[in-house]
Amino acid sequence: MTSEEVEAIFCTPPSEFNNRSPKSILAYAIGAALYMPATRSEVAEEIKNGKHEGLTTVMLDLEDAIGDQQVGQAEQSLAQQLLQLLSYVRTGSMSEQSLPLLFVRVRSVEQLERLLNGLGESLSLLTGFVLPKFSSNNGRAYFELIARYNRGKAEQNIPVLYGLPILESSNIIYRETRWNELLSIKEILDEFQEYVLNVRIGATDFSSLFGLRRSPDITIYEIAVIRDCIADIINLFGRVDSDYVISGPVWEYFSHRERVFKPQLRVSPFEDAFGKQGRNLRMDFISDAVDGLIREVMMDKENGIIGKTIIHPSHIKPVQAMYAVTHEEYMDALAIVERNDGSLGVFKSTYANKMNEIKPHLNWAHRIINRSKVYGVLHEQQHFVSLLPNHENTSAAYTGAVQR
Repeated sequence: MTSEEVEAIFCTPPSEFNNRSPKSILAYAIGAALYMPATRSEVAEEIKNGKHEGLTTVMLDLEDAIGDQQVGQAEQSLAQQLLQLLSYVRTGSMSEQSLPLLFVRVRSVEQLERLLNGLGESLSLLTGFVLPKFSSNNGRAYFELIARYNRGKAEQNIPVLYGLPILESSNIIYRETRWNELLSIKEILDEFQEYVLNVRIGATDFSSLFGLRRSPDITIYEIAVIRDCIADIINLFGRVDSDYVISGPVWEYFSHRERVFKPQLRVSPFEDAFGKQGRNLRMDFISDAVDGLIREVMMDKENGIIGKTIIHPSHIKPVQAMYAVTHEEYMDALAIVERNDGSLGVFKSTYANKMNEIKPHLNWAHRIINRSKVYGVLHEQQHFVSLLPNHENTSAAYTGAVQR
């Protein structure tokens, strides 16, 4: 995105970040996290050439995305791709700051230890490790390894490696064991909180325990058993005094399917942003089930969740665009924070369409401002639709402006 395009869309532009940025920025910045099997041999080249426009986060998967008989091959491929990226950085073919945030999803504590001991200097390119099937049984061992690595490198100007636990095991989804398990997990995460970047929800694994799979016409919040579990995860880890960022479940659809329900994307925002061409873009999104993704991201945000696991590059821009803070949100949040001096309790919003109560809305305001630091603040007449692809006046992804 050119500087002129950024200026036209944002009143406060998105911030720059990389894997050396503060944890408070990175926890929000993960955003649309694209999973790739670690067996792929083109990862380094694709990153160098910018194949996936707007890509800010890559998660190289050594777990479910590869077969059980491919583990050795996948580890070897991972090492080769990271070495290739390291060589690009060292030879000046690309800068370290231009890399997306890189994570590796491991299979086990033993594999994590093997990678920490074997990847060498390539580890400096990573932001962290994704820890699947995280539980009270394996969680401490995972974070003891991560803490030991970080403490051993503290004086070497090497970026911190974080852990991203995925909550997806049976002891969490089954009601009779859920709360004790969540409390035990939180006790572990609290002990190692400086190395916990965010808490991720694995709804696909949860669903599999009941033989369920949501359709592209509905969100994960409409699967009752998953919704109830997500509510408890938010209840514990989403509290303001917990200080954790929770990331949402994967959206797994990316191509046309027969529809059951009417699409829920209104026509007017697309026409306002792109004129008559906006109708075509809207229909493209509907045909590719992206309207369902947009609705689920909206539900994520309403529930205090930021960040989304994705499995297709076409999801990058819609997800990232949804995290941009609207002018109305920002003005409300800023006014609430600025007036928090005890002289006032309630006041009419800048847009004169709602009541802002300082004490009840203060924590919400702080979270909006935190999000705005990463994703920027839109101009008053702008909408997330303005950041979507295929607009003749918007030649690059919104996320291309924030990742440097």
